Amino acid sequence: QVQLVESGGDLVQPGGSLRLSCAASGSFFSIYTMGWYRQAPGKQRELVATITSGGNTNYAGSVKDRFTTSRDNAKNTVYLQMNSLKPEDTAVYYCYANVRLVIGGPVYNYWGQGTQVTVSS
Repeated sequence: QVQLVESGGDLVQPGGSLRLSCAASGSFFSIYTMGWYRQAPGKQRELVATITSGGNTNYAGSVKDRFTTSRDNAKNTVYLQMNSLKPEDTAVYYCYANVRLVIGGPVYNYWGQGTQVTVSS
């Protein structure tokens, strides 16, 4: 089994910054793409950013140039640095990871429990 534990969500003023972390633990062979989704009240969950095991990144247009995702493969951890935060960034942020549990086995998608980010003055 694989667990993803997020941290770093908080209340921050517009224009402020936050850094989210998501650490994977458990028994597995390899982690491939990791990333972040968010869900605001009354809205569908939307993709925020992804990062491959090789470090290639992809961002939603609404966060490009403000958010940066990175990862430490040795620690099985993905990060989301969020700068110039806006009220519309308020949401529960979820991390995910594509994980192969055993050599030659299928790849499964795992999710964190979510962390609340609130941007408000």
